[in-house]
Amino acid sequence: MNQFNISAIAVAIGLAFSAGAMAQGLSTNEYKADKKGITAEYKSAKSNCDSFSGNVKDRCKAEARGNEKIAKAELEFRYKPTDKTRYDVRVAKAQADYSVAKEQCDDKAGNVKDVCLKQAKAGEISAKADAKAQMKISDANKIANQKSSAAHMIADEKSADANKTADQKSSAAHMKADEKAADAHKTANQKSNAAHMKADEKAVEARKDAAEVKRDADFAVAKEKCDVYAGDAKSLCLNEAKAQFGKS
Repeated sequence: MNQFNISAIAVAIGLAFSAGAMAQGLSTNEYKADKKGITAEYKSAKSNCDSFSGNVKDRCKAEARGNEKIAKAELEFRYKPTDKTRYDVRVAKAQADYSVAKEQCDDKAGNVKDVCLKQAKAGEISAKADAKAQMKISDANKIANQKSSAAHMIADEKSADANKTADQKSSAAHMKADEKAADAHKTANQKSNAAHMKADEKAVEARKDAAEVKRDADFAVAKEKCDVYAGDAKSLCLNEAKAQFGKS
């Protein structure tokens, strides 16, 4: 069978695994049923791979395993949607792509194969770094929103207390209550802004960390490409790679 047929099977596998993706708020029974369904689809997909041979068969099985892992991760996210389970979905996709890419590299040889493997690994590292950064950013924003909401809630309570006390007194007391309410909301806004600034700082740091991890992975690919050379040519290639990726 040709590559088109392999791709067609891969698409069919993916559609089967994600058939329940639109379901929301899964019950325990639905979760268990979907999990069994994913396992059954994987066994069927793996069985279909037996019609191939050699590296084509290996790629087919890698795609089947990868789709199963993605489907299970997506199921966990639909059952218990959290930042962690969302992260796990991204990681599962990165690992699945890497597994298939590795098998595709087996069709090559020598330095071309080595470079192919480094590129496949760099792709996985990059995707995982992005997933980790997104989870950190999401966590930071969640904390900032919680602090902001708490600060404004306290301000509303202080404002309500001040107005209640003023109602029991005079118009002068109402003016005093308004001042207290204004001060309370000002404090709340300051705390909210500070929390969001902290979240922004963590987001910048997370993106910076991800960029550094991806740069290291790309540098590894560049170094591998230099192995095709020898002597001065290789040294020149390595020096250019170091300069490009800021390595000493």
